Amino acid sequence: MNSIILRTATRFMLPLLILFSVIVLLRGHNLPGGGFVGGLLATSAFVLYAMAFGVPALQRLLRLPLTTYIAVGLGMAIVSGFPSLIEGGPFLYGMWGSFNLAGIGEIKVGTPLLFDIGVYFTVMGVCLMMLLTLAEES
Repeated sequence: MNSIILRTATRFMLPLLILFSVIVLLRGHNLPGGGFVGGLLATSAFVLYAMAFGVPALQRLLRLPLTTYIAVGLGMAIVSGFPSLIEGGPFLYGMWGSFNLAGIGEIKVGTPLLFDIGVYFTVMGVCLMMLLTLAEES
C-alpha cells in the first residue's frame, strides 16, 4: 500500500493515539481502562504505522525487539507484587505512597500503577509480535 493520504494521516494520528493510550492506562485503576486496554490502543497505533510505512519502518521506530517490551512488562508486573510481601502482606496487594511535586502538589502513586504499566508493555509486545509475524508472512 502506497497511499500518500494514509502516510500523512498516520504522521498526525500516531502521537495522538499513543497519548490516548497513555491516558487510558493512567486512569485505569480508578475508572474503566488500564494496562490491557491502553496496550491494545498502542498496538493499534503501531499497526497503523506499519500499514502506512511497512514493518521494517515500524521496527526501526520501536528501536527495541518486541521480546524486550514483553520481558520488561512481565518484570514490572512481577516486581509490583514484592513491596506488599516486604511489608508482610499478600503478594500483589496494593501499596500506596505520595510525594509533593513543585507547582502541582501531592501526587499519589502505588503498586497498581506499576502493575498496569507492566501489563501495558506486555500486551503491546505480544499483540505486535502476533500481528507483525502475520504481516511478514503474507
